[in-house]
Amino acid sequence: MSLPPEKASELKQLIHQQLSKMDVHGRIREILAETIREELAPDQQQLSTEDLIKALKRRGIIDDVMKELNFVTDNVDQELPSSPKQPVCFTDRQSTLLKKTNIDPTRRYLYLQVLGGKAFLEHLQEPEPLPGQACSTFTLCLHFRNQRFRSKPVPCACEPDFHDGFLLEVHRENLGDGTRMADSTTMLSISDPVHMVLIKTDIFAETTLVASYFLEWRSVLGSENGVTNLTVELMGVGTESKVSVGILNIKLEMYPPLNQTLSQEVVNTQLALERQKTAEKERLFLVYAKQWWREYLQIRPSHNSRLVKIFAQDENGINRPVCSYVKPLRAGRLLDTPRQAARFVNVLGYERAPVIGGGGKQEQWCTLLAFLCRNKGDCEDHANLLCSLLLGYGLEAFVCVGTKAKGVPHAWVMTCGTDGTVTFWDSLTGHRYLHKPINPDEPPAAEQPKPLYPYRTIGCVFNHQTFLGNCQPSDSVETCVFDLNDESKWKPMNEEAVKSVCAPGATTSLPPFPPLCASTIDASVTSNEIEMQLRLLVSEHRKDLGLTTVWEDQLSYLLSPALASYEFERTTSISAGNEEFQDAIRRAVPDGHTFKGFPIHFVYRNARRAFATCLRSPFCEEIICCRGDQVRLAVRVRVFTYPESACAVWIMFACKYRSVL
Repeated sequence: MSLPPEKASELKQLIHQQLSKMDVHGRIREILAETIREELAPDQQQLSTEDLIKALKRRGIIDDVMKELNFVTDNVDQELPSSPKQPVCFTDRQSTLLKKTNIDPTRRYLYLQVLGGKAFLEHLQEPEPLPGQACSTFTLCLHFRNQRFRSKPVPCACEPDFHDGFLLEVHRENLGDGTRMADSTTMLSISDPVHMVLIKTDIFAETTLVASYFLEWRSVLGSENGVTNLTVELMGVGTESKVSVGILNIKLEMYPPLNQTLSQEVVNTQLALERQKTAEKERLFLVYAKQWWREYLQIRPSHNSRLVKIFAQDENGINRPVCSYVKPLRAGRLLDTPRQAARFVNVLGYERAPVIGGGGKQEQWCTLLAFLCRNKGDCEDHANLLCSLLLGYGLEAFVCVGTKAKGVPHAWVMTCGTDGTVTFWDSLTGHRYLHKPINPDEPPAAEQPKPLYPYRTIGCVFNHQTFLGNCQPSDSVETCVFDLNDESKWKPMNEEAVKSVCAPGATTSLPPFPPLCASTIDASVTSNEIEMQLRLLVSEHRKDLGLTTVWEDQLSYLLSPALASYEFERTTSISAGNEEFQDAIRRAVPDGHTFKGFPIHFVYRNARRAFATCLRSPFCEEIICCRGDQVRLAVRVRVFTYPESACAVWIMFACKYRSVL
């Protein structure tokens, strides 16, 4: 293979730089002198090239050079961001080529390597995927001290081929203390675990939460050379939280290496003391919660049937106070307004916790990382995230637990304005409702406000600091008065008791809240891809009906403002730009022609699934299967991206044709 002269000179320059960096020339001179001294016979006047190469091979010089000279493609060898504080992720050197990364030499890092998995028995019969064949994959997501990582997807198998490395900065929160390297004692006091979430993605891009594990990494502080190997058994989630789903082999290594390691006894003692302290706090809170509940029931016996939720099970089947699921969460520059945050939560998928067999709803309140990585969850997960974001925007927000129509349990969010305004936010739909209580003592003829919200009863409200049980005579939302400071209407829990188990760092069993990640979806590219797929599907569908298909690109383009307007209205509740869209369509449709349009909204990017859903609408089917004279079809797709790669997908089908009477 020949190279252009400029590429050849560039390659020579790179090799020369690498050899100079390794001081290969100096080492060759030393070996040459040594070989002449030791091996050259008195009657020989010179060394042959072969003798010199043998000497270099014997001393490992050539092997060292070849290890360092990694020939990689352009896309592998891209620089990561130059900031030394940027979280970095690179893969194990033995399995694949390293990516370059800038490491701050004044900081301490934990290098976590995942070196394969085994005993994922559910996939024992999984056939080996053929090259290029779509298959289900595993992805491992990590969170540690405000840093998030994601492994490469690997095919689901009994022994999944995980080979990834993650560089976790240990002392990340104390950024002002960058001049001081964290020592072993300092790191021993950092109780944050490494939260690991395993996600399965099927061939239709549907995600399933497989396991959620909290890794105690501090055992590495007491291991020799600051390196330790662990075997982690992952348990299932929900009803399968006692069943093993597989095993991961993990290697932990401190970088730079520790000057002095702690004794394993010191590490074990610290961990035992933390567990003991946590257990005592949780025990005292449980005692207090039982006493509070007894007092609440003594107010009136009917309180026993109200949805007063003090504890909730997470994905691992562990009971935790509901207040621990909420915390003020700042979205940085990813979301600009509370209403945009509500839209983001709304486009995350809704899925009830899976249950085997019948018997009603399975309770599962997910930790935030599990919810975000899976990209879907139950109404409680949505409400907890929305409440956390609204608290981050400085609003007085609470999660409400109650029922909808037909007594179905539900959770939503409430904000209380400084002027006494009470607003309900539905985290599943993004709708907002003003609450005006009905006075049951008013005469029947008196005009009462008509509630627009779908909520029927409310049992309690809570946030990260407050828990209040509804003790009004009726738990109907319509008649409820949200004067939360009135203890005759709302029975509060002691705030100090709540903080003792729910404040950040209060107990080591609390999962730290992860930051939100920016979207990795290219909105323009994805919009084009879905649009091209839909055009093909429509053409094939019409061909099956014996109809020809003529697309009009200009008409398709004119649909864009309408889709942008629909998303803007969903986010802000303000309608804008409709007049321009209508005027453009009137100009594009000649006299005597008819125009029909059908917009629809999805939160997934599967074109075939979206098309099947559209055909179920008689209005859309009428457009797609349009018959007539001079029929012209149009379709426009607009993908709006949000954090965590969530997206709102707007699709509009349209047609114009000559009206024939």
